[in-house]
Amino acid sequence: MKQKQTTPAEETEDKRPNETPDEESSDGEPSDGESSDGLKEAGESMLSHLMALRKVLLISAAAVLIGFVLVFYLAIDPLMAQILAPIQARGIQVIFTTMSEALVTKFKVALLAGMIIASPVVIWEIWGFIKPALYPQEKRKFRLLFVLALLLFLTGVVFCYFAVYSLATPMLSIDKYVSFLFGFLVPFGVAFQLPVVLYLTTRVGLTTPDMLRSKRKYVILAIFVLAAILTPPDVVSQVALGLPMC
Repeated sequence: MKQKQTTPAEETEDKRPNETPDEESSDGEPSDGESSDGLKEAGESMLSHLMALRKVLLISAAAVLIGFVLVFYLAIDPLMAQILAPIQARGIQVIFTTMSEALVTKFKVALLAGMIIASPVVIWEIWGFIKPALYPQEKRKFRLLFVLALLLFLTGVVFCYFAVYSLATPMLSIDKYVSFLFGFLVPFGVAFQLPVVLYLTTRVGLTTPDMLRSKRKYVILAIFVLAAILTPPDVVSQVALGLPMC
């Protein structure tokens, strides 16, 4: 029986590997495998960011806790004496209205003082988290804005303490007095951040100088409404907070 003769061209075609339909198309679109790899890399990147954020939160919370414990067990009595000194100098004696009021008030003061003590650690951790995402010029602007925001916050606190706080007459309860004191100082410090906020919103395009000028009366109204919310219910403190922001 005769065997079929094959030509060299047929042998070459027989040896050619079969093409798979999963290969990348000629128009340059990625295959399903490449798409899944991209999604996997994006998921891993998101997970790494979440783990870094978790580390920042844990270290910050631990720093605040350590600061709270140190203040509460080592410096709470001198700190309370310093806080009560201005009101006692005016001849007003604060009292405790409940058995737990003194302890709760000391907890509040120690927690706030612990946050202040831990603030360098917290700021350092936050800076380490966002620093890789910034360009060199953005890092310089961020440092400048941080220093400016800190100075404005301290200016607001000092302004409140010396120019506004002396006009108010706090209640006799120590818990009410401490809440009253912090309720004055912190809002004034936050309110003095308005120039930094306006600069940032202008940089990202949310506001423009022309828009702020055209909406000035609405902005002033919003400022005084915010001042009424942040301050105790009296006209003097509301006006004292609203005027610097205008």
